[in-house]
Amino acid sequence: MYAYDELDRTIVNERVSEFRDQVARRLSGELTEDEFKSLRLMNGVYLQLHAYMLRIAIPYGTLSSKQLRALAHVARKYDRGYGHFTTRQNIQYNWIKLAELPDALADLAKVGIHGMQTSGNCIRNVTSDQWAGVAPGEVEDPRIWAEILRQYSTLHPEFSFLPRKFKFAITASDHDRAAIKVHDIGLRIHRNAAGESGFEVLVGGGLGRTPFIAKTINEFVSHRDILSYVEAILRVYNQYGRRDNIYKARIKILVHELGIEKFKQEVEEEWVQMRDGALALDAAEVEDIRSRFFYPKYEKLADTPDELKKALQNPNFEAWYKNSVAAHKAPGYGIVTLSLKPVGGPPGDATAEQMDEIADLAEKYSFGEIRVGHEQNLALPHVARRDLPALWRALDKIGVATPNVNLVTDIIACPGLDYCSLANARSIPIAQEITRRFANPDTANLIGRLHINISGCINACGHHHVGHVGILGVEKNGEEFYQITIGGRADENAVLGHLVGPAVPFDQVADVIEDIVEAYLALRQRPDELFVDAVKRLGVEPFKERVYATR
Repeated sequence: MYAYDELDRTIVNERVSEFRDQVARRLSGELTEDEFKSLRLMNGVYLQLHAYMLRIAIPYGTLSSKQLRALAHVARKYDRGYGHFTTRQNIQYNWIKLAELPDALADLAKVGIHGMQTSGNCIRNVTSDQWAGVAPGEVEDPRIWAEILRQYSTLHPEFSFLPRKFKFAITASDHDRAAIKVHDIGLRIHRNAAGESGFEVLVGGGLGRTPFIAKTINEFVSHRDILSYVEAILRVYNQYGRRDNIYKARIKILVHELGIEKFKQEVEEEWVQMRDGALALDAAEVEDIRSRFFYPKYEKLADTPDELKKALQNPNFEAWYKNSVAAHKAPGYGIVTLSLKPVGGPPGDATAEQMDEIADLAEKYSFGEIRVGHEQNLALPHVARRDLPALWRALDKIGVATPNVNLVTDIIACPGLDYCSLANARSIPIAQEITRRFANPDTANLIGRLHINISGCINACGHHHVGHVGILGVEKNGEEFYQITIGGRADENAVLGHLVGPAVPFDQVADVIEDIVEAYLALRQRPDELFVDAVKRLGVEPFKERVYATR
């Protein structure tokens, strides 16, 4: 956990005070909705189908139990008793009244969280690996650098009005859990031939109407130079990015149109003028940030204590353990993923009661720390393996111990037409029906790792382009239809999915997914060949034939 200082608290409190005045002027009629729009967006407030939506940043996905209780409080007092965790480590509230928004933000400010820069054409919440700092084999804790980027980008005067929104993601593991290749700038911490730690910098990734996988602009940028290098990228984008066409305004379009070599040339010319200036980082500055992070004092514990051995005789616990507990860098500890994907439930939602209980369990079993993942699940990153049986029983009581992590029912989905004014089709009912079809855990385990991503419109908040199976809602003559893609992935081997065929109506989507899965089970070479690998080997046609044979 990072300990925020007085400057952070002052900034957040002053922003709440400013927004309170802006809301009062809107409610009195002094400001029109058009005049208010840019002001509310700077504080993460959207106007959705039914009400205002508030988006709160969770920097690099790390929460304290105190902060999670505050999120539960806001859900209970100002909303309808729940919050929705997103793919970019935010939480959204869908029903808060405009007059109460300043009070909600003031309550969150007491624990150091806010909605600043969760919307607008600025640098958004900096995201990272939800296992950062505890994953075995990690080069270093990427949250140190995410925090440096957060401090650098918050209310940055030069980059508060970019051509379009701008997103960073950072990882330090071989396996990418932060989807860095579908971000405007992706950073991968690795070691060069000399053993020095630094950054591979990727640029121009993004989904939406025109999806692109990011390209490497620099294989290795040192710790000292990373801020100046990303600022050079931002300056080039700020200067040349399209402001005349919202659909061509993202940096991915600029990189595509210029080509990565020409874009790199522009960045290098900008960088050479500034790399030795104020943004050059020295070791003392980095160490100051590092010193503000709290790291648990782990005990020396056995990896397979007697409590765990005994509990593994229970098949229900064993299934959860194998599915939801990952290796930890400290012997005797595990990383526990809490599934927010119950059968028949909206993906990514957590009730106020669940959040309160998880906060209590984090204090008891995980040094008071919770993580939010890209996949819309939560994690407890520091659990002693001796405590896993007791933790499982507690998680099961509150409905977050479904052993479906990374399986077919662990669906990523945006809120869709049930809430969003931009959506063309519903996402949540599709996800709910698919989870019912594959509710049998034996079936899900037979299928193996398979990621389904659902978006209610082309803006791709559900990241459908990079789902092993992607589902995109479209509108046809006033009716909901869905395009299906297969073969996408968001990890270190990120690739965009391929369209299977014509869009299908709402009531056929779950049938199509069943057909695709049945085709995979029949066509895979061996039981451990993943769905996404089978699609890569076979191409789309065998699946297309199965899906459209009777349609």
